[in-house]
Amino acid sequence: MTELQHTTGIARHGRLKRSHAATGLLRVVALGLAVILVGGAAIAAFALWQFSRTVAANSIDIDIDDADVAPPPGIGSYESGFNILIVGVDNDSAQGAAYGVRETTLNDVNILVHVSADHANAVVVSIPRDLVVAHPECTDATTGEVYRELGAAPVNEAMGRGGLPCVVTTVEELTGLDIPYAGLASFAGVVRLSDAVGGVPVCLSEPVDDPKAGLSLPAGTSIVSGATALAFLRSRHGVGDGSDLARISSQQLYLASLMRTVRGDGTFTDLPRLYALANAAASSISLSTSLAHTDTMVSMALALADIDLDRLVFVQYPGTTEDPDFPGKVVPLQGLADTMFAKIAADEPFSLTAAPPTDEPLVAGPPAESPEGPVKTDAAAPPATPTPTPEALDGLTGRTADDETCAQVAND
Repeated sequence: MTELQHTTGIARHGRLKRSHAATGLLRVVALGLAVILVGGAAIAAFALWQFSRTVAANSIDIDIDDADVAPPPGIGSYESGFNILIVGVDNDSAQGAAYGVRETTLNDVNILVHVSADHANAVVVSIPRDLVVAHPECTDATTGEVYRELGAAPVNEAMGRGGLPCVVTTVEELTGLDIPYAGLASFAGVVRLSDAVGGVPVCLSEPVDDPKAGLSLPAGTSIVSGATALAFLRSRHGVGDGSDLARISSQQLYLASLMRTVRGDGTFTDLPRLYALANAAASSISLSTSLAHTDTMVSMALALADIDLDRLVFVQYPGTTEDPDFPGKVVPLQGLADTMFAKIAADEPFSLTAAPPTDEPLVAGPPAESPEGPVKTDAAAPPATPTPTPEALDGLTGRTADDETCAQVAND
C-alpha cells in the first residue's frame, strides 16, 4: 500500500519510523521469553519474531492528532481505555476482480471500538456507509491533491479524499472522540481472518439464498468461514429488510458471535494462540504505525477479555432514512448521537433497552441467620451497593455480545 505522507493541519503522515535495532531486539526477546514461559513452546519465539516483521512491513504511517501512542510495556492487559477505527474497503488492487471492479475505493465499513478506562464496558459503533456527514479538508497522499471541506456527503467518500487518515479525521469530527489507532481491511483480508479463527457460528431464523452475495445457508446455526463468512457479511438481499442498514445488523451478529467464540474457546488465556491470531490480523489488515506493535495489539485483546459480554454493546450510529432532502441516504439523529457519544467519552455504560422491573431491594438486606444464630458483621462496614444499571438510550439499534438472537431473513 502506498505510504501516507505528512499533511499539515489534518493528521500527521510521515515516513515509517524505525525503532533502534537494539530496542526492537530486546522487545522481541522479552516477548518471546514470556510466550515460552506461558505456552511452553520454543517455536513461539520464532513465530513472534516473524509476526513483528509482518506488522512493521504491513503498517500505515499515520500518527493521528499528535496522540501519545507509545506501546505499553510488557504483555499485560492494556492499562487504560482506547479507541480504534476499523475500516473496510470495497476495492483493493491486491484482491483483483474477484469481488467486482470499481472505479474508486470507498470506506463502506466503518467500525469504531471504544474500551472504557476501567475495562468494565466497551462499545462498538457501526457507522452506515450512506450516513451524510460533514467532511474536513483532506490531502491525497499520492497525488498531493487537496480536497476542500464538504458540508454534507456520505461518509464512505472519505477514503477517496485522502485515504485512511482522512477517514479517521472525518470520524473524529463526527463523534468528537480522539482516535489514535486505526486499521484498513479488504474483502480478501476478511476471508483470511475468518479462516484464522476457525469459523464463527451464525444463526438464521429461516433459510437464506442470496445469489448476488453468493450466500446460501439453512435455517438455524451454521459455522461460517472464508468466502461464506464474507458472503454473510456482504449480503443485503438475504437478511433483514434488504437494506444496507440490515447488513450492519448481520455484521453485529457476526462480531458478537466471534467474541463469544474466542472467549469460550480459551483464546484470551492461550498466549501463543493469541499471538498466532494477531499474526493473521497483521497479515490481513494494514495497521496504523501507532497500532503496529506486538505488545500493543495483545494487551488490547487482553483488555477485552476483562469485559462481561453483556457490557460489550454493538450499536448502529443513530440515523434516519426519511429525510426528503437526502433520499436513499441516512441522516444523523443528532440529539441521540450526541447523547450516546457523550456517554462514550465519559466511559458511562448504557443499554439499548430498559431493564425489566424488579421487586429486588436496591441495597443488600440483613445477613442470613446460620444454625448458630445471626452472622456477625463489621458494624463499621458500609452496606453493599449493587452495580448500577446502565441507562437505556431509546432509539438505538444493536445488540450485546451475549445476545444469541438469530438474524431475521428478508421476506421477498
